[in-house]
Amino acid sequence: HLLLFLLFVGPFNCFASYSRATELFYSLNEGLPAGVLIGSLAHDLRLPTSSGQRPAAPQPPLSFTLASRGLGGQYVQLDNRSGELHTSDVEIDREALCVESSGVTVFGGAASVSSSSSSPSSESCLLLLDVLVLPQEYFRLVKVKIAIQDVNDNAPRFPVPHIHLSVPENAPVNTRLAIEHPALDPDVGTNGVQTYRLRDNYGVFTLDVEENESGERTPYLIVMGALDRETREEYVTVIVAEDGGTPALVGSATLTIAISDINDNCPQFSDSQLNVTLYGNSSLGTHLATVHAVDMDLGSNAQITYSYSQKVPQPSRDLFHLDESTGAITLSSKVDGDTPRLHKLIILGNGPGCIPAVITVLVTIIKVMTRPPEVVPRFIANEAEGVVYLKELEPINTPIAFFTIKDPDEKYKVNCYLEGDGPFRLSPYKPYNNEYLLETTKPLDYETQQLYEISVVAWNSEGFHVNKIVKIQVLDDNDNSPVFSQQLIELSIEENNVPNAFLTKLHATDADSGERGQVSYFLGPDAPSYFSLDKSTGVLTVSTQLDREEKEKYRYTVKAVDSGFPPRESIATVTITVLDKNDNSPRFINKDFSFFVPENFPGFGEIGVISVTDADAGQNGWVALSVLNGSDIFVIDTGKGVLRAKVSLDREQQSSYVLWIEAVDGGDPALSSTAKITILLLDINDNPPLVLFPQSNMSYLLVLPSTLPGSPITEVYAVDKDTGMNAVIAYSIIGRRGPRPESFRIDPKTGNITLEESLMQNDYGLYRLLVKVSDHGYPEPLHSTVMVNLFVNDTVSNESYIESLLRKEPDISIEEKQPQISIEPTHKKMESASCMPTLVALSIISLGSIALVTGMGIYICLRKGKKHHRADENLEVQIPLNGRINLHMLEKKPMEISNI
Repeated sequence: HLLLFLLFVGPFNCFASYSRATELFYSLNEGLPAGVLIGSLAHDLRLPTSSGQRPAAPQPPLSFTLASRGLGGQYVQLDNRSGELHTSDVEIDREALCVESSGVTVFGGAASVSSSSSSPSSESCLLLLDVLVLPQEYFRLVKVKIAIQDVNDNAPRFPVPHIHLSVPENAPVNTRLAIEHPALDPDVGTNGVQTYRLRDNYGVFTLDVEENESGERTPYLIVMGALDRETREEYVTVIVAEDGGTPALVGSATLTIAISDINDNCPQFSDSQLNVTLYGNSSLGTHLATVHAVDMDLGSNAQITYSYSQKVPQPSRDLFHLDESTGAITLSSKVDGDTPRLHKLIILGNGPGCIPAVITVLVTIIKVMTRPPEVVPRFIANEAEGVVYLKELEPINTPIAFFTIKDPDEKYKVNCYLEGDGPFRLSPYKPYNNEYLLETTKPLDYETQQLYEISVVAWNSEGFHVNKIVKIQVLDDNDNSPVFSQQLIELSIEENNVPNAFLTKLHATDADSGERGQVSYFLGPDAPSYFSLDKSTGVLTVSTQLDREEKEKYRYTVKAVDSGFPPRESIATVTITVLDKNDNSPRFINKDFSFFVPENFPGFGEIGVISVTDADAGQNGWVALSVLNGSDIFVIDTGKGVLRAKVSLDREQQSSYVLWIEAVDGGDPALSSTAKITILLLDINDNPPLVLFPQSNMSYLLVLPSTLPGSPITEVYAVDKDTGMNAVIAYSIIGRRGPRPESFRIDPKTGNITLEESLMQNDYGLYRLLVKVSDHGYPEPLHSTVMVNLFVNDTVSNESYIESLLRKEPDISIEEKQPQISIEPTHKKMESASCMPTLVALSIISLGSIALVTGMGIYICLRKGKKHHRADENLEVQIPLNGRINLHMLEKKPMEISNI
């Protein structure tokens, strides 16, 4: 801070001349919001401000600065110019800051604002601030003290929710008991705890408050009435603490007042006299009676001991034993002929600090001249401390013990019988008298009953009875096999399971006890190795992923084995069904399918079957087929996979089709696959040859008489839209008319018409040749005809005359000849006219004939071979048809097209 002083006020001598210390005191309530004015330092220090009288010379402005923003600085905001001090955003909580109740601390509270010059009181909670006032002319260090005033913002609170207080039942009236846990209130003064009260005082309690020198208030419980623990041993009420604020705040706790016991009650007998009868033949330890006194007190105050009065003679004390704790009286000596018949036992019930309670027990002894019979057992089975041990499943008539019945006086007849339930029989053991054998009547079963208690009863003619109790403990044997809760355990699991997946927990029970009933679990020999069964818990798991498509059902045995010797076991069957998941896409038998279909196949006829499978089951294995492309022409039957064409197909328009077929299964999500389908159209003979030249039956050609034999005259040119043999064309002349019509011939292969013989004078005129153009289709070739008109003359002098001849119907007889076979399709060849001699022409004709015959032979052989193999191959390269053949009359059954 010294550095700050030097920085602001300059040289030290100036600081010494003008520095003054001032103290201001303000009071402030806790909990005020931000912006509340605490005070104006400039006003309270009477420093000149801008609003006052203007000085003669200009003065520098005042500056107010906190010398240190310590803990107190966070609760205030100081205006550097005006010196006004306001509350900040940090709310002041007096109870959180002022942890001491007296003195001056740097913490505080909240409420109204006031300024004062007086010093704070001893209970004040102060905020201390150091404010520097600048410039140097007004420099001073101002000590600001802000007293934080308390408001009633805290309710009294007891340090524990339950307060326990003990009051002796003999506490006199006006007894005062301090309550050790008074209520606490962080507020001070009248806002602190002022009074206490009880919600229910039961008419016997009240509260008083005492204040010590330091101002602490302690509540006291005052007894206002008589207490009796035996009437009521506890009172539960609520203690309420209330402060002096406005409005008053309260806190409460449960107050339990326990009434402690004092020895204010003495033992008492319910009866004053008790009469008891005792037979003279009673055995030692016979119980006569039990006396019982009651003390209403608790604990050691209620302890009672029993004793004989000094008035009881010693012989009676020796004959009858009195238990000092329980008050039980038993026969301790034998009764003989000298024993008095009447005994008066005066018994005292003694309590601590009490006059004993008195009861008289009169014992009358009835003397008996005869003695009871005696039962003497001799055990055959294992016996220890009166308990006979027999193994279960012992055979019938297993002997247990002999019983000898005796009459001490040897003058009375003694009978014997068996009392109690169980598979036992007591029968006389002949030829001996008074000997009886105890034996089993059926096998014992540990799981049914483990312990039997029977009595052998003997009585004589005088009516004396004697009971001999026999306890029989059945020992367990390993006679029960484990039993599965289910003999057939049916399980299911989805395929593609995680490794070591839990399947089930087997449970088998064994009725035997101990180790014989402990069950272990094992897999049968038919169980696959990837199944595991925990030996102890019976948890069945599978260590690998299961695939339904590989195996859908598992069936094997499991064993439950106990720990007996020898061990016993039982077997159950486990069946596991692997549930399907959609993990397999549809699969086509082939990735590429090829079908050969004859053209003009009827619409919606069966082209072929698309075979597709899906290894999944149920809906996951259901497959739907669809055509991805060409769906406007082709359709597929989803159920059967039959591919059909919606319309008849024409090879001449398109010879092949490539389709993509998609198979989608019914899983979620669905899986799919695609296959390529190629459809090749097979040609049928559905197009007759088309004659391109001559273009008309009315056209004609002038042939000069000087034309040499063998010279080409003209040609017939035709084409066929079909393919293969259906497009191989043969030319023949089937009708002639003219002066010497045989003078012309046609090449069956090329369609060239040549002159055969030299023309004479008589050969002039019009020649009409009817040419048949035929293909080689099967089973019947198609053909067309054209009329070739040749006019033999030197010139054409009268065309109209020739045209009139052409318009007349020619009288031509048809020659029924087989068409010449041609091996290759006809192609138009441009041949130049030749002036070869007749011999050369005849040679050419001979060679052509030989070639024609050879070609016909080859064709016939090929046709026979195809006809021979047609039944085996189902594939046709061509299907020739008549010009007017009906496709529906071919075969009634659907045509089967094999996949290639």
